[in-house]
Amino acid sequence: MPAKHANLQRAVTWAQRSSTTEPEKNHIYMTIVVPDVDSKNLKLDLQPSSLEYTGYSESKKATYHVKMDLFAEIDPKESKINHSSRWTELVLQKKELNEEYWPRLLKDKQKVHYIKTNFDKVRDIDYGLPLNHADFPSLVGG
Repeated sequence: MPAKHANLQRAVTWAQRSSTTEPEKNHIYMTIVVPDVDSKNLKLDLQPSSLEYTGYSESKKATYHVKMDLFAEIDPKESKINHSSRWTELVLQKKELNEEYWPRLLKDKQKVHYIKTNFDKVRDIDYGLPLNHADFPSLVGG
């Protein structure tokens, strides 16, 4: 990766699904917004309890970096990654099948300014419809 000019944190959005019986409905949707980062200039280290992303934008002469200790474990081998010129999308497979949603994305309870709930991904599991706004905090963990 080229030398750093600036080290920036980027927006991260997330939503989740939970199921005790269907692993494909037991995951975290995550998007790391990183404009103009070519796949050859990024490094993603996905571990069972953490995620570290570093990407360099040649056009912006900036290095983007995000490191997160996750609330609970994921299965890196069953997780999926899709990178574009605007963002990196991840579908992180939760390790444990649970009906309960994670109360938050990170292990630490402290709010992080660059992590936001992705309300576009929050859907009613049975019908695929948007939920009532009053239901959002219980679904995504605040």
